[in-house]
Amino acid sequence: MRAVPQCLGIAILTFVTAMAAAAQSPSAATSYVPQEPAQQSPMPSIIAPATSAPAPAILLPTSSTAASLQSSPASPAVQLLRDFKDSEVKFGLDELMDILRDRRHEGWVLAAYPDPKTGRPLVGAGFSLDLSARDHPQLDPLNPHPFVEPSSADLWQAAGLDRERLQAILEQFHQRFAAWNKRKFRRKIGTLEPEITDADASQLLRISIIQAIYNARAYCRNFDRLTASQQMAVTQLVYQLGVNLQEFGQFLALINDGATAAALPARDAAAADAKFWQSVQESLIHSQWARLYRTRAVAVIAMLDPDYSEHPTLAERRVGATLRPAVIHRRRVKARASRQLASNGTQPGRVHRRSSRTRTKRTA
Repeated sequence: MRAVPQCLGIAILTFVTAMAAAAQSPSAATSYVPQEPAQQSPMPSIIAPATSAPAPAILLPTSSTAASLQSSPASPAVQLLRDFKDSEVKFGLDELMDILRDRRHEGWVLAAYPDPKTGRPLVGAGFSLDLSARDHPQLDPLNPHPFVEPSSADLWQAAGLDRERLQAILEQFHQRFAAWNKRKFRRKIGTLEPEITDADASQLLRISIIQAIYNARAYCRNFDRLTASQQMAVTQLVYQLGVNLQEFGQFLALINDGATAAALPARDAAAADAKFWQSVQESLIHSQWARLYRTRAVAVIAMLDPDYSEHPTLAERRVGATLRPAVIHRRRVKARASRQLASNGTQPGRVHRRSSRTRTKRTA
């Protein structure tokens, strides 16, 4: 207890002596002031690294890298296709995917194969592998929807696949096409090793259907007023014909201008007019496309019937009864046979007579 007052007295004496020294010399006052922050400086140095330093070092590079990988290479068309929602159409995308996988429509091949007409490389359900981006202007001033025509590489990327893998598939295709002709290549389709998985082909098919939906809206300004089966029919036409659909002038005029004129005051006016949609079907029935691809055309044209959802089989029978297959002329085969007989120096009549004489001799 006696030590406490003694220590307190010594501290008071020291403080008084220091204050007297500071009053006598101004330089000592200036040197004394910085000593207070010097004593407090260790505390901020401990707190600062714990609060701010570690977080930016870990989070910022990861988020920026992911954003650059997803957004920087993607074109506006690819981003538009990725933002599509299934609720934007009345039909189910999975149902249309099952239809296009059927051999009567596009088929399903997991390796690159040539198109039967053009010889261009296809894969999956007819996905084109080497198309370039095209400029497809909207010529209808009353239709606000633009056409979406990205390249095959952009669609490949929108499906979540690697571009380098696409390049390797194209190189393999061109090597095989150079070694085989188109006919031999198509004969070997069933023996080709898969180059993509079933899931990859499904993603490519889905992204192609989404592109066809956007372009169907660009072709048909009343697309959102159609029934589910009618939307699916127009989408299939765009998927199969592509930019060639613009050559179907009568069909496009009916579904655009004619739909408003023939509409009835009902909830779904365009679908309620059966006579109107019958004329739309006839515009496709008399086309060369319907005659060449009769099986596929019957299924697509029947979906334009307003009552297709209730009686799909009856709707296909009605279209099949009026749609006749294309007539295939085989004059070249007869001419080739006659040229072979002429080169042998014989006549067709004599050949038949000789064969009949030999038969009678053998029987005798």
